[in-house]
Amino acid sequence: MNRQQLISQIVEDVLKEKNLAHMCCKDGVCTDGLCVIHNKDGVKNIVTSGASRVTAGVGVDAAGGVEPDLARMIDHTLLKPEATVEQVEKLTAEAKKFHFASVCINPSYVFLCAKLLKDTDVKVCTVIGFPLGATSSESKAFEAERAIRDGANEVDMVINIGRLKSGDYAYVESDIFAVVSTAKRFQVLTKVIIETGLLTDEEKIKACMLAKRAGADFVKTSTGFSKGGATTGDIALMRFVVGSAMGVKASGGVRSREDALKLVASGADRIGASASVAIAGGTTTAGGGN
Repeated sequence: MNRQQLISQIVEDVLKEKNLAHMCCKDGVCTDGLCVIHNKDGVKNIVTSGASRVTAGVGVDAAGGVEPDLARMIDHTLLKPEATVEQVEKLTAEAKKFHFASVCINPSYVFLCAKLLKDTDVKVCTVIGFPLGATSSESKAFEAERAIRDGANEVDMVINIGRLKSGDYAYVESDIFAVVSTAKRFQVLTKVIIETGLLTDEEKIKACMLAKRAGADFVKTSTGFSKGGATTGDIALMRFVVGSAMGVKASGGVRSREDALKLVASGADRIGASASVAIAGGTTTAGGGN
């Protein structure tokens, strides 16, 4: 059985398990035209869709300047635990200079970044339940609301990986929904980090389906703090499963513009890396992190 046949079979099995057959349909009619059950060719075509975001990090000089179109796809990221106020301020300055889509920082820096980026076109993104995803759903919802009130425009939450691997899908869906419903009250976008490096293909598919059912806006590959990172295979798999209804963010291990563009071609809507300026400018860096 090839990869696409495996995907189709697992999707159908999951739908049967959860009694969710034809969840894309209304009155028996496919509503988006790109459903993995009813229009596989349409979903395959989405794999070639372009990305709209790339996540990358602070302090890399660009040779030849930043390409404007690629810069607007970048979430400029600094999530290391030792990140200082000075480094975060540098991150925001670079984001303003190159017009990156957002800065992505830990929750304690949201208020500072929101203040520094006021009246600019750069959004503030933060992480929830990061990096393990093992805190309670109530804690995640509270953390999300606090961050949003501090000025976050987007939240990237980590699923409860152990519960997913245990087959407790109702818990995982409820956990995601706790953050999604909180974010939606404030019209804030939610991305769900599934940590692909720790999952089988079947688990990746199930995680994507649960995030979609819970109403999330994006699925995201990795935290950048576990093993593995974004691969074109995982991006194509995730895009195949969620179709056009959600965004797909690749994060972890992206070091160059070439890496970014390969992930874009595989179906990513955003990409996580640690070299924003280098990626946008076409150079390569040995940076790390998200």
